Amino acid sequence: MASISKLSNPSFASPSSAKFRSSQPRSLVDFHTKALVNRGFPSSRLSVRANHVDRRSLVIKCSQVDGNGAQIKRTVLHDLYEQQGQSPWYDNLCRPITDLLPLIASGVRGVTSNPAIFQKAISSSNAYNEQFRGLVQAGKDIEAAYWELVIKDIQDACKLFEPIYDQTDGADGYVSVEVSPRLADDTKGTVEAAKWLHKVVDRSNVYIKIPTTAECIPSIKEVISLGISINVTLIFSLPRYEAVIDAYLDGLESSGLSDLSRVTSVASFFVSRVDTLVDKMLEKIGTPEALDLRGKAAVAQAALAYKLYQKKFSGPRWEALVKKGAKKQRLLWASTSVKNPAYSDTLYVAPLIGPDTVSTMPDQALQAFIDHGTVSRTIDANVSEAEGIYSALEKLGIDWNEVGYQLEVEGVGSFKKSFDSLLDSLQEKGNSLKLVSL
Repeated sequence: MASISKLSNPSFASPSSAKFRSSQPRSLVDFHTKALVNRGFPSSRLSVRANHVDRRSLVIKCSQVDGNGAQIKRTVLHDLYEQQGQSPWYDNLCRPITDLLPLIASGVRGVTSNPAIFQKAISSSNAYNEQFRGLVQAGKDIEAAYWELVIKDIQDACKLFEPIYDQTDGADGYVSVEVSPRLADDTKGTVEAAKWLHKVVDRSNVYIKIPTTAECIPSIKEVISLGISINVTLIFSLPRYEAVIDAYLDGLESSGLSDLSRVTSVASFFVSRVDTLVDKMLEKIGTPEALDLRGKAAVAQAALAYKLYQKKFSGPRWEALVKKGAKKQRLLWASTSVKNPAYSDTLYVAPLIGPDTVSTMPDQALQAFIDHGTVSRTIDANVSEAEGIYSALEKLGIDWNEVGYQLEVEGVGSFKKSFDSLLDSLQEKGNSLKLVSL
């Protein structure tokens, strides 16, 4: 953490004008929010209209309004939240941050980020050059400069989602930022990094992301006990998920706080990657029974995770915490994009709808669900079937603990690779600008 300890807290600067490059088929949104205007954003109406020439394009038209506001055109995302209590979030972040405005208008209620997302955003865009140049000229080393770039994006995004956070009394409107993936096996280092990020971002609606490695389970407890809200990420198995819940509860109990209402958390349970790995195992087994279970493991395990969630957040222990204002650690469905083109493009969204949950979706999944998603409570509609699938996979030799561990190792490794790659590309960019020496 030596290289990041030098960072100061960057001041917030209003983002540049909206220019949303992604798309949302069949959506028309008129957006005007006085809360945003009052916080320094220009009074404008953002009309988001799908262009069906290619089914994936989106045209944004901005025009000045008279200050009386405009009616918001509803999308399926509004129904998802209002009818079923599930918060749709966006799994991506890049500059200009005002690209998020049309998504907020469409019903998106939060944002998740990770090292891979920032690697793609920073290395493929010139939008970061000016700030990066200034940071290096000020004497920042490459990793310190990286964190300054990230922190500005997170702060700017938090500003956009602040009205949702305020309107829901801290129940929604969060933006997540992850500690360095190099700390995944460092309990104390993770705690210190979480404390530092929480301090320098300095936004009530930020979630500090902590991976759910065995070494970081104690970190979760300690960070929660300090009153810092977190997003626990890279959960791939039920045993590890239960350990995450227990760490959250232990942290609340040991906090010493009389009011727990501002300490919140989500537990990011990954789905599509589970099917990717289990499907490969089933194909190696090769029996008709095994092949018939392809594409079913992830949703089945997720349904059982929700059952575990309902069990753990009930009973005397939980009720004692509720009296102090404690809020449930919501389940967040992550890795919701479909990796196998043979599967439905809403496979990891539509069957996982239920109250007190979050679904964070990258562009592919978000576009598909807005286009043809159906809103109904599905997560606990077929629990007995999910239990049957889970057991059938075990009988075929699928070791769920081993699946979870392998995916965790791969996930941490992937984020470390993205983090290291980005630092390398920043070094190269600095060299090309003749701002840092070789």
